[in-house]
Amino acid sequence: MLLEDERAALCAIGRRCAEAGLVTGASGNLSIRVGDLVAVTPGGMMLDRMEPADCPVVTMDGRLAEGERAPSSETPMHLALYEATPERAVVHTHSTYGAVVATTMTELPPIHYNTLLLGGVVRVADYATYGTPELAENVRAAMEGGKRAALMANHGGVALGRDLDEAFENARLLEWLCGVYVRAKAIGEPRVLTEAELLAVLERGLAPPEWPPV
Repeated sequence: MLLEDERAALCAIGRRCAEAGLVTGASGNLSIRVGDLVAVTPGGMMLDRMEPADCPVVTMDGRLAEGERAPSSETPMHLALYEATPERAVVHTHSTYGAVVATTMTELPPIHYNTLLLGGVVRVADYATYGTPELAENVRAAMEGGKRAALMANHGGVALGRDLDEAFENARLLEWLCGVYVRAKAIGEPRVLTEAELLAVLERGLAPPEWPPV
């Protein structure tokens, strides 16, 4: 079976996404790239109920290389991100606080220095119908400049990583940051870190992994 270990990893991370509340029902999708092949979660299936054989493998131009199930409808977005970045894993979620921010704002401001781990201010990609080339392009644009996460207007979030574990942790961090902002907004106007304050954090050594990774 092509990419057997990677397909098993999709199942493991899919269960973790469900347990962490990052997805509900059959929402959300994951993928991992190895060379010119991408293992991706199937469309219309709950992430915590997948088996490795359920996860199809596609080529970088979107052709099915192996698998009985159809790839996720968001596969074009995953492929666009792999074309545009050196990252090797994508986690797309429908988490609650991420969706709240994505329906009300154009970006998530840096309310905590850990925003730097995602590349700084998190952009909200313009809305487009799910699964379309337009959405794929909007998300790709929102990731420009070394971003490792973005929100999708009226939809959800997407995070990148050098492997699935890292992409999952970036997705969890994105949801935590959104949650802090939403809760802070409920009791007052959140204080946003300045560029100078963020630079001071960078000078102390907190930074995203090398871009591109070595």
